[in-house]
Amino acid sequence: MKHSLILIAFFSFSIGLSAADDKSKEMQMPEIFISGDADKGSQLVESCVACHGVDGNSISTDWPKLAGQNQKYLLEQLKHFRDEERNNVLMMAVIPYLKTLSDKDLLDIAAFYSSYNATVGQARNDEELLSLGTQLYRFGNMKEQIPACTSCHGVYGQGNNLAGYPAIAGQQIGYLTSSLKAYRSKERNAGESSLVMQSIAENLTDNEIDALANYMHGLYQ
Repeated sequence: MKHSLILIAFFSFSIGLSAADDKSKEMQMPEIFISGDADKGSQLVESCVACHGVDGNSISTDWPKLAGQNQKYLLEQLKHFRDEERNNVLMMAVIPYLKTLSDKDLLDIAAFYSSYNATVGQARNDEELLSLGTQLYRFGNMKEQIPACTSCHGVYGQGNNLAGYPAIAGQQIGYLTSSLKAYRSKERNAGESSLVMQSIAENLTDNEIDALANYMHGLYQ
């Protein structure tokens, strides 16, 4: 009888460990990102066209290109704007409209812009500026605690879809410059990734920001 009780206890303990292990594995499983519906998104972007273009390729240097951007990043940023966690004077007029949209609507908008290709940019032909931009983007500056941009944004600026790190290849120079400066001043602080960018941008000079913006604008696959 004593041996039977020991076996039952051991068996129960083993099941408990197995269940706990299964639960632990479930918690560690990465969240599966489900794409939005680009067709539905096309019906929700009328308010976006004036600044971002019909296909997400803006014509103004101050307005970001959304074409080809990964859905996860776009969705997160749209949520930040809608929930007034991210502030930008150029987006103020559209926030009331965003507040009428659900998370699914925002995902569909993200899918719509993601379905297009970003136009190619042309870096300014300044040898010194290009050299500095190339060095910082590809290798960083460890002395100043500036990591290589390639670690998050990819060698060709394609970003990281799974992590939600944005593609920056061909992005508008004015937008890249203002974004890096907003990170440096900590004005842009919405989301966990902003903390990473703040820690990097705080070590960048104006000249280094200009060099990076110029390089990334002309970067493409």
